[in-house]
Amino acid sequence: MATIPSQVQCDIKSIEFADLGKKRIDWANQSMKVLQIIRKEFIKNQPLKGIRIAACLHVTAETANLAICLRDGGADVVLCASNPLSTQDDVAASLVRDNNIPVFAIKGEDNDTYYSHILAAVDHKPHITMDDGADLVSLLHTKRKDALEGVIGGTEETTTGVIRLRAMAKEGVLKFPIVAVNDADTKHLFDNRYGTGQSTIDGIIRATNFLLAGSKFVVAGYGWCGRGLASRARGAGAEVIVTEVDPTKALEAVMDGFRVMSMHEAAKLGDVFCTVTGNKNVLAKEHFDLMKDGAIISNSGHFNVEIDIPALEKLSSSKRTTRNFVEEYSLKDGRKINLLGEGRLINLAAAEGHPPSVMDMSFADQALSVEYMVKNYKTLEKTVYKVPDELDKRVAKLKLESMSIKIDKLTPEQEEYLAGWSEGT
Repeated sequence: MATIPSQVQCDIKSIEFADLGKKRIDWANQSMKVLQIIRKEFIKNQPLKGIRIAACLHVTAETANLAICLRDGGADVVLCASNPLSTQDDVAASLVRDNNIPVFAIKGEDNDTYYSHILAAVDHKPHITMDDGADLVSLLHTKRKDALEGVIGGTEETTTGVIRLRAMAKEGVLKFPIVAVNDADTKHLFDNRYGTGQSTIDGIIRATNFLLAGSKFVVAGYGWCGRGLASRARGAGAEVIVTEVDPTKALEAVMDGFRVMSMHEAAKLGDVFCTVTGNKNVLAKEHFDLMKDGAIISNSGHFNVEIDIPALEKLSSSKRTTRNFVEEYSLKDGRKINLLGEGRLINLAAAEGHPPSVMDMSFADQALSVEYMVKNYKTLEKTVYKVPDELDKRVAKLKLESMSIKIDKLTPEQEEYLAGWSEGT
């Protein structure tokens, strides 16, 4: 019988799941070649020795490999979930049993438990925070200011969190520097676009077994996540409709070959809706009133505020769970609307999140950014920074090498030409 190591504090579903979790972590690791290289360097150089890290991330097999990499670099790591539905319970169990890493995360935890788990990570008295959505940092700046003193810096994984942190920095309330991992080219151009695109479609199909071919698929938001989702939905045979508030992004969607219209118009047409905006009430009462019977609504943004669920509740006479992660709302006029994954990010609620090969780059950025913060925090201001270009380029270079792909290099003549101005036609 599996047992929890006596020295490891945790709150997980069951340690009995650890065998499956270990296999899942090992499987992901095979596709995370860049992180493997960084881990070997960390083992040799111990750049994080003596550093306590509190990581509030999706507890997946990919995240597990990041946590192991940081631990092997000398860090004392504790992990909690960044979303109540994104934890893989078997992975959490293996991290505790096989790696002695404290984990506070249970898939399906209620809000009170979710925040109690973040508080448990804060009790670790971190030097470095790793956030995905900025809930950990927000808690440190409100309810747990007592734990701020030892924090030297942090990293942020996702768009929503970067927006929150930049707002804090603008108001002058951010108490330590943060590296916006999300803004690295090797993160958002790949993780957000290809990772979100594939995993969101995966989550919707696993939850519903709905045939996308021939359907009308509405994507709310045409940022990098929206671009990826729209592309993958079209690849599955759907007629894709994009809604936007930014005229430039809307124009880009048009020229990428998608129909673009207001959500008021799209609500009448869509079979499947997915929000990826990072904003609230993108699907609201006015849209539910127009949707066809049997419409499927979902979200792949970080928080469950993009769909106005209280408004949907008020419109409904009853609701029932028809499949795992599918709640059927019966409206008072007889129509039915199907909400997926409680309005939470469907790619992690009903599926496994992004594939390891794309998270390889994102988490390589995370590991290198933590190392950068430890080395440079004394010279940094209390604001949000980009991942240094040299680290970003290094991750891309290592990824290409792991794929056995070689690229050209500028000749001295070409470098001189690009650096000069005198030589023209």
